[in-house]
Amino acid sequence: MELRQLRYFEAVARLGSFTRAAEQLHVAQSAVSAQVRALESTLKVELLTRTTRRVALTEAGELFLARCRRVLDELDSARDDLADLAAVLTGRVAVGATAVVGGYDLPGALARFHTRFPGVTLNLRSGLIAELLTDLDEGVVDLVVGPVHTDLPSRFSAHRIAQERVVLIVPPAHRLARGKGPVPLDDLRDEPFVCLPAGSGLRSILDEAAPFPPRVPFETHSPASIRDLVAAGLGVALLAGTAAEAPGAGVVIRQLQPAPAHPEIGVIHHRDHRMSAAARACRSQLTELGAG
Repeated sequence: MELRQLRYFEAVARLGSFTRAAEQLHVAQSAVSAQVRALESTLKVELLTRTTRRVALTEAGELFLARCRRVLDELDSARDDLADLAAVLTGRVAVGATAVVGGYDLPGALARFHTRFPGVTLNLRSGLIAELLTDLDEGVVDLVVGPVHTDLPSRFSAHRIAQERVVLIVPPAHRLARGKGPVPLDDLRDEPFVCLPAGSGLRSILDEAAPFPPRVPFETHSPASIRDLVAAGLGVALLAGTAAEAPGAGVVIRQLQPAPAHPEIGVIHHRDHRMSAAARACRSQLTELGAG
């Protein structure tokens, strides 16, 4: 039994004619007839009834056609998978990532991907989530790893991979630095805050959590610089736990009561953009590590 015999038989059954099948397959009609007869001889059963006007499936032909199509579909899928693999071997992927990724090991995930596909060129961009989603819209990046806010536009799809929490950081000499237990948010009413600019995810968390209008005399554009400014004594800040605990300027970390919720961390892609084979493989690697 040969692959072309299956393809010829499927075309005749689908089109109901040896002539039309030959035209679609770009071969001689005699070749189609000969290969279908050879298939019937191999199977030792008649698959088609032939008249001067039409070709029809026998009962055996109906049964075999379903199996035949499954085999052809599997072969086509295998061919597509191999084509994708070849594309991955020489592709390029741009990943955008925020500084806050929870407990997710992004360098480790990218290293595993590079080990598996060493021919793929990886480009990593950092920024705030709003900036990176704009990059995703414009096709500058293929994937974004960062907080998945509840107002994420429907044109994006996200696979959640890690949890994050919000903590309070204060300068080492601050009145709250040596306390115990969670700090009531209302105790921060008169404190100056350091935060990201209005419109950022962290600023929204502060504005929604505080039972008072927070005073933010110091704005900056990265979690690391928030720590630097707090450590210098310019104010207090709400910050993602992993950013507060990362190596950097010395601050004191306190829990909050009530504790504000932080969006989960996810791998985000654009629903309307066709991802390359390399980007799809990278997304699978990133989400696989998160699931584990």
